[in-house]
Amino acid sequence: MFATGVTIVTARTPTGVLVGLTANSFNSVSLNPPLVLWSLSQAAGSMAALSTGSHYVINILAADQKELAERFAGKRDDRWKDVAFIEGACGSPVLAGAAATFECFNRSRYEEGDHVIFVGEVERCSHRTGAAPLLFHGGRFYTEHPL
Repeated sequence: MFATGVTIVTARTPTGVLVGLTANSFNSVSLNPPLVLWSLSQAAGSMAALSTGSHYVINILAADQKELAERFAGKRDDRWKDVAFIEGACGSPVLAGAAATFECFNRSRYEEGDHVIFVGEVERCSHRTGAAPLLFHGGRFYTEHPL
């Protein structure tokens, strides 16, 4: 019964392989220093790349990026095919059209239950003015509606 935003966490391995996954377990931790968190199943195929890499980007998706959220949520060999992005300051992909992006240093990790909680120190951020967020609730995607 808790609606969340939708993100795609992206990174690049030391050998240059692109990594990306849809995650809705994202939250702010601290403003000073700027810290955010997200979590990933210990069984995830991308765990090795994300737990040993120095940086990643949290791309907060806009309402018009539902297809991208679905693409990166599944197991697809071609998930990066035709995906528009730029290289962030530390080499991780920053997705074009995201509502906001947080380029993070992989500061710490905590194993809890069957997940790992990643805490990232935000080194650079940006946002797309006027972008409506992509939301997820009850197994379905939504966007905002003013009250």
